[in-house]
Amino acid sequence: MLRIAICDDEKPFLKIMEYHLKLYLSKYNIVYKIDAYRSGKKLIELGSDIIRYSIIFLDINMNGGDGIQTAEMIRKHSDDIFIVFVTAFIDYSLEGYKVGALRYLLKTSDNFEASISECMDVIIEKMDYNTSYKNFHFRECPKSIAIDRIMYIESSLHRLEFHIMEGHVKIYTMYGTLNNIEQELDSDDFLRIHQSYLINMKYIKSIRNKIVILENGKEFIIPKARYRDVKTRFIVYKGEI
Repeated sequence: MLRIAICDDEKPFLKIMEYHLKLYLSKYNIVYKIDAYRSGKKLIELGSDIIRYSIIFLDINMNGGDGIQTAEMIRKHSDDIFIVFVTAFIDYSLEGYKVGALRYLLKTSDNFEASISECMDVIIEKMDYNTSYKNFHFRECPKSIAIDRIMYIESSLHRLEFHIMEGHVKIYTMYGTLNNIEQELDSDDFLRIHQSYLINMKYIKSIRNKIVILENGKEFIIPKARYRDVKTRFIVYKGEI
């Protein structure tokens, strides 16, 4: 999942940014989550958890911590996050260079949508972001699924339920074993938290008190014997993304 943060103290502009980003990401079938922040201070309060984001769009002139100061704090946690400044005035080029800003987007531009698309094209190319697909013979119908869209798979008596994000969560079923599916997927993104559950770590919000919590609020109990390994793998994953 591609996670993006937008930080701007103007609520209407946050909606405009989110709208254009959703248009772009949906067009390329990219699984995403966009979070909005009204101040740099709120964003920085995440601390090291800010590494959850691959891309951050920052307004330069904000109340509650300007964009340059916010970018400097972000860089204390990660050099890999793509920072894009959004501003009404292009007069911060030197400061932006110091914090490794990828682009400046001009709010007042008549071609603002095209500017966002061009910016995202560059980022996606730099990330070498691609989605792998796999064909599954579900009981409902044969279907080619983007691996990135599988939230989790549940097994019960050789019956597998695939919970897949397609705008909203849809469930497809097939017969098989979770062991075989785990081997077929062969992805470091998937975590076996239980004999009956294989979860895509891209959708995990947190792990605490022996419970896995997904972004949609779904919770899973981790058996005591697996907890340490599950927690360690998730920490390593969070550190690598």
